[in-house]
Amino acid sequence: MTIADDSVFPMDNVASCIQLSPEEENQIVSDLIKESELDLKEGNLYYVVSNSWFSRWQSYVGPCVGMLSIDKQSSDGQHANMTHTKIANRPGPIDNSDIISKGNNFDNNSLDVTRMLEEGTDYVLVPEKVWERLLEWYEGGPALPRKLISQGIGRKQYSVEVYPLSLKVTDARDNSLLIVKLSKKATIGELHELVCKIKQVEQKKACIWDYFNSSKQSPLTASEQTLEEANLLMDHDILLEVLPDGDHSSHSGMDSMGNELALVPLEPSRSSVSIAGGPTMSNGHSTGSSFSLYQGTSVSSSLTNTDDKHDIYKGERGGLAGLQNLGNTCFMNSAIQCLVHTPPLVEYFLQDYSDEINMENPLGMHGELALAFGDLLRKLWSSGRTVIPPRLFKSKLARFAPQFSGYNQHDSQELLAFLLDGLHEDLNRVKQKPYIEMKDSDGRPDEEVASECWKNHMARNDSLIVDVCQGQYKSTLVCPVCEKISITFDPFMYLSLPLPSTVSRTMVVTVFYCDGSGLPMPYTVTVLKHGSCRDLCQALGTSCCLKSDEMLLLAEVYDHRIYRYLDPAESLNSIKDDEHIVAYRIKSGASETKLEVIHRRPDNMKGGERKSFGTPLVTYLAEDPQFGANIEASVRQLLAPLRRAYSSTKSHDGKENGFVSVGSDEQPIISNTHSESHSLTIGSKEQAGTSCGESSFQLLLTTESSEPIGKASFIKPTKLIRVYLDWTERENELYDSNYLKDLPEVHKTGFTSKKTRQEAISLFSCLEAFLTEEPLGPDDMWYCPRCKEHRQATKKLDLWKLPEILVFHLKRFSYSRYLKNKLDTFVNFPIHNLDLTKYVKSKDGQSYVYDLYAISNHYGGLGGGHYTAYCKLIEDNKWCHFDDSHVTTATEAEIKSSAAYVLFYQRVRTKGQMDGETSQVHRV
Repeated sequence: MTIADDSVFPMDNVASCIQLSPEEENQIVSDLIKESELDLKEGNLYYVVSNSWFSRWQSYVGPCVGMLSIDKQSSDGQHANMTHTKIANRPGPIDNSDIISKGNNFDNNSLDVTRMLEEGTDYVLVPEKVWERLLEWYEGGPALPRKLISQGIGRKQYSVEVYPLSLKVTDARDNSLLIVKLSKKATIGELHELVCKIKQVEQKKACIWDYFNSSKQSPLTASEQTLEEANLLMDHDILLEVLPDGDHSSHSGMDSMGNELALVPLEPSRSSVSIAGGPTMSNGHSTGSSFSLYQGTSVSSSLTNTDDKHDIYKGERGGLAGLQNLGNTCFMNSAIQCLVHTPPLVEYFLQDYSDEINMENPLGMHGELALAFGDLLRKLWSSGRTVIPPRLFKSKLARFAPQFSGYNQHDSQELLAFLLDGLHEDLNRVKQKPYIEMKDSDGRPDEEVASECWKNHMARNDSLIVDVCQGQYKSTLVCPVCEKISITFDPFMYLSLPLPSTVSRTMVVTVFYCDGSGLPMPYTVTVLKHGSCRDLCQALGTSCCLKSDEMLLLAEVYDHRIYRYLDPAESLNSIKDDEHIVAYRIKSGASETKLEVIHRRPDNMKGGERKSFGTPLVTYLAEDPQFGANIEASVRQLLAPLRRAYSSTKSHDGKENGFVSVGSDEQPIISNTHSESHSLTIGSKEQAGTSCGESSFQLLLTTESSEPIGKASFIKPTKLIRVYLDWTERENELYDSNYLKDLPEVHKTGFTSKKTRQEAISLFSCLEAFLTEEPLGPDDMWYCPRCKEHRQATKKLDLWKLPEILVFHLKRFSYSRYLKNKLDTFVNFPIHNLDLTKYVKSKDGQSYVYDLYAISNHYGGLGGGHYTAYCKLIEDNKWCHFDDSHVTTATEAEIKSSAAYVLFYQRVRTKGQMDGETSQVHRV
């Protein structure tokens, strides 16, 4: 399969004489993207464009529908709905130089894109017609065309093959090296044709071998088998042998039907038991195998698949083999080692499980995933420490789960979830799943509903994975409006536990007094991430010692004005970290007339034009009707805490960022003594200013005419009176406006001067955070059957039934539109005797105590890092560290670290529990 030549779109294309507006360019591109999405088919061309250039173009024209692009320069949490005050300039020519590999000298058909780049962050993919328009408007380049391919079995998924396979062909005649690039969907026949054409060799004289690990594996005979089906990987080694004239025995490794023959001597079978029956795979490989079991430990293999040939070290226990890294496959190796050291899975796959392979399950992989996993497990448990390359398994994985294809780093937990679900469906004993209509709990006893739900689940799902890995939890939803309660009992395969820091959120809110009795003060509180503003008010009320007759009014301040007031029921998700939130202390049952005071001062840069500054002050007016004198008295009362204690030239001490620090020894001097004429005893200068009966402040209504307010001015009755307070030199002498400035953001790293050392988190605290009642997120609303509307219900989870194998996933990764984050918090987890009995709500009288036997670790940051595994050889009571191909012993003290990501526990059976069980897998 070849890629379109760059000359199709020459670099010297002349730009259109008529320059379109940004809006027109955006509309054209958006329409073309929609058009391309309606015509998806294999072979469609897409073009790789540097995100560095594309993000500048999007800043110029605005976001395009269907395009994912993250501007690295603005990934600091700016919220998307804010309009930019400055319009971006039109970008220059398209420049893809930053994403082109420097090693582009292998062939002239296409340029290579630098490896390991991330779509949406480093590059974007645009349809062919979009590229043509961008090239017409901006010129530049170079062009990086790539083809759309389909992946997966049954349910196809389309993806653009940004990185075609790069194969290293060694010529056996002179050991010269040739690099060829083809799509993974190209056939072995096309590979033959291309290699022979470049080497100028007759195809009938050429024999091409799979040369994985510089060792002859199997001949790659010209056929319609794809490179992907042949398990060829990126940078795979291929060997070219050219037969002498007259010798045409290049197909000596094939039978008369063209099928591959075993190319290594097979060890004599010591058992007539055929493991899993050995059905033929879709790629032509046979998986027939014979094994001899030695007291349930050593396994002797006679595999016909030569992908993973390995020698046997006699006399050494199994389970000590490492896995070769095939290129960023450490996530897969870590997950596999944890699963193949799971005792019930080892026992199961070392026996004959052929009768349980479900070839007909439309939700499964026709048994191929279970067979590939079983073969790999048996190789890893063969005696010896030889490194196993999991090529066949990765190939199957890529076919059935295209999201794990390629050679970028992935998440070991996501792979584990897929493998457990895939193994379940491939081994599901239920051949025809019945339709079962779920019933509501309707107030029935929990035991009855739970038993009914589990029976219905088992009627459709019955496999080894259900037997040992699936438990059941109780989910309770409560409607916040009608208080409808919905209770369901659902199965689970693993528990994803949030770290407390991912459940909660630290917020900084500045509290202002509406009666002028105190200075504004910022408070830092911790609330649930998906909580409501009511929760925030409760936390603030505790921190600021809110009185019983007071309440808090939350507001967002933007551009020195009240942008919005926050409703108590509003979700905290609507508040961004870079916003400024204030809370006004008001008396419960205050009047409905609200007064907002916006501060202004002259802008010397604009000829004295007044501009807003500081934080607005809010209070409620008690008298009705309102006159200017009432407004002035209220303003004076609000400003009272800001009165300077000394001369105007002396600034206040003990302040940080415009606020009195908590540790300041000096107490603010506040005058709250009022006379009936509403004047304050604040100094002779102010009294002199009010003796003539004129207003002591320059107050104006925020109307178009900015009407000045005198003492006798009548204010039209309304629920909100908004006024300007124009600060003059006189106000600056009497009041310290610094207390109104530097309003802190909701959350900003480094805001507090002292950072407390983070305490260690226990596994129990993570579990309790998982079981804590919390409101659903705004994107996860529940449809209330009584209200007939989607509601932000509260959700409570409880453990009802726990499985023999209990898997905990620690949610260390968090993702948002602009931010990706990993928490390296140390979680203290028990190795022995994890007792969860008190968390299990079903009253079955059993104890639920677990021992740890495996850990999947992640080191480093997002988008990279490294995965390893700790696994326990239970019979030897010994821990080992599996770092890809390197296997070393480990102590219990070593296995506890902040890298622990997925924890595997096995239930400890008491003697009484074991007496009633057979040697078969226990059914929970």
